[in-house]
Amino acid sequence: MSYSTGALENSPEPLVFDVVVVGAGFAGLYMLHKLRELGFTVRVLEAASGVGGTWFHNRYPGARCDIESLDYSYSFSEELQQEWSWSERYASQPEILRYIDHVAERFDLLRDVQLNTVVANAEFEEHTARWSVTTEEGERYSARFCIMATGVLSAAQVPRLAGLEEYTGRWYHTGAWPHERPDFTGMRVGVIGTGSSGTQLIPLVAQQAKELVVFQRTANYCMPAQNRPLDANLEGEWKTHYPERRAFARASSFGHNQVSNDKKGTEVSPLERREELERRWDLGGLYMMRAFKDIMTNADVNREAIEFVHEKIDGIVNDPQTAEALKPKDLFIGTKRLCSGTDYYETFNRQNVRLVDVKSDPIKRVTPTGLQTEGETFALDAIIFATGFDAMTGSLLRINPTGRGGVKLSERWADGPRSYLGLSISGFPNMFVIAGAGSPSVFSNMVTSIEQHVEWIATCLLHLERNGAACIEATPEAEEGWVQHVNELADKTLYRHSKNTWFYGANTPGKPVVFMPYVGGVGRYSQNISSIAAKNYEGFSIQERVDSSL
Repeated sequence: MSYSTGALENSPEPLVFDVVVVGAGFAGLYMLHKLRELGFTVRVLEAASGVGGTWFHNRYPGARCDIESLDYSYSFSEELQQEWSWSERYASQPEILRYIDHVAERFDLLRDVQLNTVVANAEFEEHTARWSVTTEEGERYSARFCIMATGVLSAAQVPRLAGLEEYTGRWYHTGAWPHERPDFTGMRVGVIGTGSSGTQLIPLVAQQAKELVVFQRTANYCMPAQNRPLDANLEGEWKTHYPERRAFARASSFGHNQVSNDKKGTEVSPLERREELERRWDLGGLYMMRAFKDIMTNADVNREAIEFVHEKIDGIVNDPQTAEALKPKDLFIGTKRLCSGTDYYETFNRQNVRLVDVKSDPIKRVTPTGLQTEGETFALDAIIFATGFDAMTGSLLRINPTGRGGVKLSERWADGPRSYLGLSISGFPNMFVIAGAGSPSVFSNMVTSIEQHVEWIATCLLHLERNGAACIEATPEAEEGWVQHVNELADKTLYRHSKNTWFYGANTPGKPVVFMPYVGGVGRYSQNISSIAAKNYEGFSIQERVDSSL
């Protein structure tokens, strides 16, 4: 391995490392830790002023994870698992960020993390078989490997609304929330968007605001989180059996310990189906998607779950017109990211909260003092965009790395993202993506999937080093086969009926409508990538190192 520390920071010569990692969230930090253990020299480049990735930026009121805290955590250190205690069933953003900061400090990771560093360019140099990475400040790095830990929900996007630049009030995006928490007391506030961020944020803003107007384009299903303080006995039981629980999570479909029903909805009676749906509602969070084995493949079973949730909305929301507007139409439950929140539907019973359906009354423009739809003008002191992200690919395409032959990733992905295993992209040697398009990613407990990818990449790099290899990249044939496999699996599910979601990139103007995550399950995916590695990295082209100094 190269152990050169490179030149001084202000030198025109690049700093030299074995690996450059872009991003210091859950993925980037574990990648750093794992590679350092193996003896690689690593520099992590992070655009923000702190580590944490998604959990550093998404500081909006109510932000919390929808996977139980005891699952949504690292498993690589038994000591860490035993010493850290979570306060709630579903951890809030501040607590998750404290956890990540603790991990960074405990394992002395910050000495290899460079904060406030935006990567402007990453280019593969064919004559040296190295990656040249340049920052916005002009700093240059040279590395054999470039690992993109840029996140799948990190490229926040604000709608292109006419008049926004003339707005005299304050506006915010949930994915880039200010550190100084805004106080909306006594204010007239508009929230645009009712996805995961919106459903978490809206109840808390409603408690502060004088008036809250929620602008909803597409109604979504929001399950009650059923959050509560974490029971000490439950925590103790988990910590006693963490090895078994982690193994179960990695072999499961979704990468966590949520109880799944192995029975199909078609195999049980209507009464049993109703009882199971009630049980799932009481369990809260994302448990509804594990109600029946065929809930995402059988339209009739899914519709029964839809009717059940619609009945719940009718029973919670007092105004029939508002209740009807909050019911998703022509949308199978789970085919758009299922939301989990506290008192979301109940919030629309408040006198200071109003729901506006912008599908029937579209937003026309932002005015200097508020917002105007086709039929009405709203005076707003603040506007909150809960409009999500350029998901799965946005953060990577903003860097837009250059591969072999000077080909940009944006060119390679002109018709949508293509990868082998969600890990490697043909034409981009020695570049890996953590939790990328084509992997379980957003359809899993992200920490589980991140750990699987990090460990696979680390083992791969060690294999290359021990065998004197210079480059590894996915073959076009393997990439094509994997893309077909990803789409064939998706086409067997109800996702094929709901293409107007960010799973397909439909929320981003101009983005190709292509299904991006892998629906085959975390366990099945893990078996695939392990088998490929065991077959001497089947589907990859490995080139021997010509010059031992590279």
